[in-house]
Amino acid sequence: MPSSPSDRDRVTDLAVVGAGPAGLAAAVAAAGLGLRVTVLDAGDRPGGQYYRHPAPGLGAARPEALHHGWAEFATREAALRAHESAGRLTYLPAHHVWTVLRSPHPAPHPAQGQHPAPDQEVWVLHAVAGPGPEDSAVTVHAKAILLATGSYERHLPFPGWTLPGVVGAGGAQAMLKGGLVLPGKRVVVAGSGPLLLAVAGSLAAAGARVPAVVEAASYTGYAGRTPTLLRNPAKIAEAATYGSALLRHHVRLLTRHAVTEAHGTDRVEAVTVARLDRDWRPLPGTARRIPCDALAVGHGLVPQLELATGLGCATLRAADGTVALELDDRQRTSVPGIWSAGETGGIGGAQLALAEGEIAAFAIAGAPVPAALVRRRARLRAFAAAMGAAHRPGDGWTGWLRDDTDVCRCEEVPAGCVREAVEDLGARDVRTVKLLTRAGMGWCQGRMCGPAVAALAGQEPAPDRRPLSCPVPLRHLTELPTTDG
Repeated sequence: MPSSPSDRDRVTDLAVVGAGPAGLAAAVAAAGLGLRVTVLDAGDRPGGQYYRHPAPGLGAARPEALHHGWAEFATREAALRAHESAGRLTYLPAHHVWTVLRSPHPAPHPAQGQHPAPDQEVWVLHAVAGPGPEDSAVTVHAKAILLATGSYERHLPFPGWTLPGVVGAGGAQAMLKGGLVLPGKRVVVAGSGPLLLAVAGSLAAAGARVPAVVEAASYTGYAGRTPTLLRNPAKIAEAATYGSALLRHHVRLLTRHAVTEAHGTDRVEAVTVARLDRDWRPLPGTARRIPCDALAVGHGLVPQLELATGLGCATLRAADGTVALELDDRQRTSVPGIWSAGETGGIGGAQLALAEGEIAAFAIAGAPVPAALVRRRARLRAFAAAMGAAHRPGDGWTGWLRDDTDVCRCEEVPAGCVREAVEDLGARDVRTVKLLTRAGMGWCQGRMCGPAVAALAGQEPAPDRRPLSCPVPLRHLTELPTTDG
């Protein structure tokens, strides 16, 4: 049950932003260690994107059949509800945190709700609660914050990628998990990364025909990581499970191939697949067409860092080329009082997120971190680095972009305009390209086109520092208290 406004105004020991695997594990562990916890999550139910499950109204008899590791989620969700009932935890669904600030004034005492705690630095989280015009402004005060904001898909554009029927690989899985629907009857799965195997297996098991999984990288990229692989037998077993599912459903796996064009009028009708060289450049004479009525495509995930970078948290370059947070061995960011866990520290999957969330909870509570958790994190983080390096996009992928291919779909900016800004107008960074072309100024604020624009500008993606992490109604900004000086 959502808390009352008076509950929200009190100081919580720990505010957890996000209720995916990392946030859920951290919140449950922290509450079990005696901390008063508030969880703010953009979703309607806990689980995040990974444990997305059908709405109750759909009447799914076995939602766990669509998930790997469902029992771990179910156990933690039950614990969250138990802590909530006991008053140790406040769960706030449909709360979009748009900024985090240091409190300019002494905060209410956690027990009294009114008197100041003189020497206690407190964070203030501002959120938009509820959907549409019925939303409201919510403020939460916290002594410490754990950012478990997860990730979103990395998209590399190609001619025809804006056609109806072309969806993200993760988006296709979300349609199946959350809506029990398929993106099409004949679905090509393409891009790069282990997610493709899971998506193809799920779609095929649900009744779709999957003619091919088109993987731009090569699994030989794991060859030099044998010790890391042997330390993660569960990952090997998981890959074998996916592989056997593809064989069972007669799905062809094409490595070192990419979808370089989608064809169709009202929706996608076929895709062109070409073999790639080591730098991901399409090889002449290798193109072929595969008929389909849907394409699920994605090139891995990108850590969602807007809140963290807005606070000034330090970042680093992860093995997969994305920007991730720089964290110490206790999951602390470079900003005192701010912790983070899960995909924000580099893409690594649900098991790693669960381990990091629990480690952060112990650290925030000032309790010794169990050695088994530390070993598990090290093992899974090493595997994540191997995975990221093996599937990192090569520099030559821009070779499949024609000048008339939209790179920024929100503002309909084609690749030719970006190339002109770089080659003729002297743009040498993403910001200048944005000012000259409007690429990245649309609704998604560069989340989809950012990697492509950076590649065309000859740059690595850079951390994005924004005062607002998501859209917020202007009336909420005008209601913020003002301070003198």
